[in-house]
Amino acid sequence: MRNILFQFLKPFFLLTSTFTITCLFIVYFQPSPSLPSSSPSSSSPLKIQQENTTTAMARSFVLWLHGLGDSGPANEPIRSFFTSPEFRNTKWLFPSASPNPVSCNNGAVMPSWFDIHEIPISATSPKDDSGVLKAVQKVHAIIDREVAAGTNSENIFICGFSQGGALTLASVLLYPKTLGGGAVFSGWVPFGSSVVERFSPSAKKTPILWSHGLADGTVLFEAGQAGPPFLEQNGISCEFKAYPGLGHSISNDELQSLESWIKTKPRSSS
Repeated sequence: MRNILFQFLKPFFLLTSTFTITCLFIVYFQPSPSLPSSSPSSSSPLKIQQENTTTAMARSFVLWLHGLGDSGPANEPIRSFFTSPEFRNTKWLFPSASPNPVSCNNGAVMPSWFDIHEIPISATSPKDDSGVLKAVQKVHAIIDREVAAGTNSENIFICGFSQGGALTLASVLLYPKTLGGGAVFSGWVPFGSSVVERFSPSAKKTPILWSHGLADGTVLFEAGQAGPPFLEQNGISCEFKAYPGLGHSISNDELQSLESWIKTKPRSSS
């Protein structure tokens, strides 16, 4: 009886532990704010130059999509890692998925962008194309609002972890314009071949950064490793990074890599 009960509850324990590990990581690794250095006098040429640089810097937008069972507010401390001057004019948004029944958790309701049929997720796990497409519409509505507010689409970056990483991939590839980039952390390709036909030529120009831990037991490394070949076959640029010893979580090294990656992308005037 105990074995039967354990097998029934096993998916729930996996999801709960993943959410807990993510929260602990964010709290533990959140850097302390640096003390401001002495400012030059108001007549200092250096200060005037810095102010002009900041004023001329194009506005950018980063949309972060959380994983299954998580929430947007729980991930907001991530933004504190991005302290470079390039992020002074960056707007961040951390939305939360609506509560939905999830098949891999025996139909239990939790925050979820779309349905997941099994855990661990492998390269051949079942897809939820219809659910993914509905979630993509919500992400696109957020992007459209930001573009309407004056942000150039090529200054918009979509990032996501786990299920949020899978949704990031779908949202970037199905958007009608070229975006600044899409960053997938511990994600997978969440759709079938029928969705590939919807990729626009502009979307294929959006660069992808894909990071995955070799010790991931929730979204298996094979699921992430299958992503870059799939993208390259469809004419999409992808930079893939593997992290030895990393399980189903985000590391400080990954966030530093993301910061450097975004900084290399040219900003378009808004």
